[in-house]
Amino acid sequence: MLPPELPPLPALTRAEAELIDRYLEVVDLVGRINPAHAEHTYGGLRAAQALVGRATALRDALALMHRRGESEVHAATLAQALRVLDGERRTGRVGVPPSASQ
Repeated sequence: MLPPELPPLPALTRAEAELIDRYLEVVDLVGRINPAHAEHTYGGLRAAQALVGRATALRDALALMHRRGESEVHAATLAQALRVLDGERRTGRVGVPPSASQ
């Protein structure tokens, strides 16, 4: 049996797709660094080292959009793309988990 098919990604410009990809890479690394979710310092250290390069790539993706005249961010479309790419779970690791007493 095949797994359920994911919904299609919305139509994105190449620059928007690059922005989403680089953003999620940064989010994944920050989630690995988050002390509320970490188990070992080494994994956080490696993620922090990689973060510099990924943040630079994210900046470059935004700069490219700006140079191309893509001055508006279509938040609803990009949010849909993030949902399709499991962005809700991935960004969940960035925040502080609810306390056990709640």
